[in-house]
Amino acid sequence: MTALYDVAGIGNAIVDVIAQCDDAFLAQEGLTKASMALIDPARAATLYDAMAAGIEASGGSVANTMAGIASFGAKAAYIGKVADDQLGRVFRHDMKAIGCTFTTPSLAEGPATAQCLINVTPDAQRTMSTYLGACVELNSADVDPEIIEAAQISYLEGYLFDPPEARRAFAKAAALAHGAGRKIAITLSDSFVVERHRAGLLGFIETQCDIVFANASEVCALFETDDFDAAAQALADRVEIAAVTRSEKGSVVISKGQLHEISAYPVEKVVDTTGAGDQYAAGFLYGLSQGRPLPVCGQLGSLAAAEVIDHYGPRPQVSLRELAQKNGL
Repeated sequence: MTALYDVAGIGNAIVDVIAQCDDAFLAQEGLTKASMALIDPARAATLYDAMAAGIEASGGSVANTMAGIASFGAKAAYIGKVADDQLGRVFRHDMKAIGCTFTTPSLAEGPATAQCLINVTPDAQRTMSTYLGACVELNSADVDPEIIEAAQISYLEGYLFDPPEARRAFAKAAALAHGAGRKIAITLSDSFVVERHRAGLLGFIETQCDIVFANASEVCALFETDDFDAAAQALADRVEIAAVTRSEKGSVVISKGQLHEISAYPVEKVVDTTGAGDQYAAGFLYGLSQGRPLPVCGQLGSLAAAEVIDHYGPRPQVSLRELAQKNGL
């Protein structure tokens, strides 16, 4: 079967609200800097009212990655749940506007479309408070076989590992992808996800995943060690490709006994780290879908991450395809 999509993503469909703040605001609101916490609708309302004026943009980790994939000029599809409300319609419009296929039916009744309230401190660290709303209503029926079987790589969001229905959706996607000779990739998303679901994640990774993305804290949490090298190798022993980011130190890509160290692209000023990991995955998956060597995949990931941390918001503001060409990639 000829692949109709380079990458298909399954994740939490969220609208981001991004505002600047100082450390005093975080303390005042009882927020843990550089973390992600789940909140209920009442807390979402009070925190939103307390935040400074900001920008609203469609987000969600894997949705951001699909935006990057599309910016590179590849064919992307997305599976995620929004409500039939104003924010849900905004999200759907935004995904289609960037050229990403998004046909998952909206939730007609129940919780509202998810929101992520992101406070960014002057050191560019982002502190996220997330109301999951409709996105956790995703279930296996939403996994469209025509999309998964037609995608070279299906990319799963670790944040979705919490709801049982979403786990069943992941299992269905993995079965469909592997049955069609395709690849499954997953991002660990956050250390708190790993801490909550370590055993389940490890089991899923070992049996269903070909490619895993993580950052240093996530991979160390997965194997309960402070030894980064040992943790990265332990992950690589379980999958075909392990790609582990290390912020300004770049990334490490390990596959079939080969280790590639990838440098971070220089950035004049780090403005907002929101979406850095998402765009690294976009560049890497784009490269992989085009048959590029793993070091080049890592360089594409680093380039996309550098672009997104240079401005506010989790999605690219320039054509990543043109940026890659300018950088000889």
